[in-house]
Amino acid sequence: MDSLPKSRLLRFVERAMVLARRAVTRFSTRYSRKRFTLRQHVVLLCLKVKKTTTYRDLVDELIEMPRICDALGLDSIPAPSTLCKAFDRLEMAVWRVLLNVSLADLPLNGVTGIDASGFERAHASTHYTKRTNLTIQHLKTTLLVDTATNAILDVHVTTTRKHDTQIAPQVVKRNVQSIAVLTGDKGYDDQKLRQLARDHGIRPLIKHREFTSLHKAWNARLDSDLYHRRNMNETVNAVIKQKFGAFVRSRLWWKQFRELLIKCVVHNVERGLAISDDECEYPEF
Repeated sequence: MDSLPKSRLLRFVERAMVLARRAVTRFSTRYSRKRFTLRQHVVLLCLKVKKTTTYRDLVDELIEMPRICDALGLDSIPAPSTLCKAFDRLEMAVWRVLLNVSLADLPLNGVTGIDASGFERAHASTHYTKRTNLTIQHLKTTLLVDTATNAILDVHVTTTRKHDTQIAPQVVKRNVQSIAVLTGDKGYDDQKLRQLARDHGIRPLIKHREFTSLHKAWNARLDSDLYHRRNMNETVNAVIKQKFGAFVRSRLWWKQFRELLIKCVVHNVERGLAISDDECEYPEF
């Protein structure tokens, strides 16, 4: 069995486990039952998102995946309810740390793009919407993407109709050290945002809404090569929706936020593997 080549799924699990060891302790408390580690839970939840499956189906498939179980160090298969409870217990902060750790070995260049997209709340039925006074049918998800690697640096999710210019400053402040150039479309046209970026040594490349000839002149002077790398953000949004679904399965808003963040972590793990493959295929001399 050891002589068999590793599948992409096995390599994904091994890479995710390496990152989980950096980001998460083995057990939540010393009083834990210690049957499964937090790291195993983290990787299994990532695997569930990657395969766009349910807890029950994932557990069923693990029975036929001995190499995956060996990579995870699983002596037994967890019950679906165990994974469900682990998802509830692992807080948003844990997944944010894992998102940051997933960037550690990637060749980031600081040229970033910011853009928003919507994810459907799949279980928000008409009855549920009326009963809970839920007026927003989509989750507005803003991604900060490194345009060199297509890795996700940060994610902001909201259930409200917050304008892009209100969300962007929060994202920028959290990632000052990772941004050298900030690109954005006309939705982020705000002088306060531009000034905030400059105050932190960030070059803003944000198009102006063209109300006057002066605005058109400013847009014409933008570095078009750098600005058009913003399109990588739209590519990342499309890839996530195509591979992991344009919807969230969870019913509660805080679980929906968490689910979207896991999608971003899984995307970064896959980007890391893809970049490693490219380096092996085209080595430098």
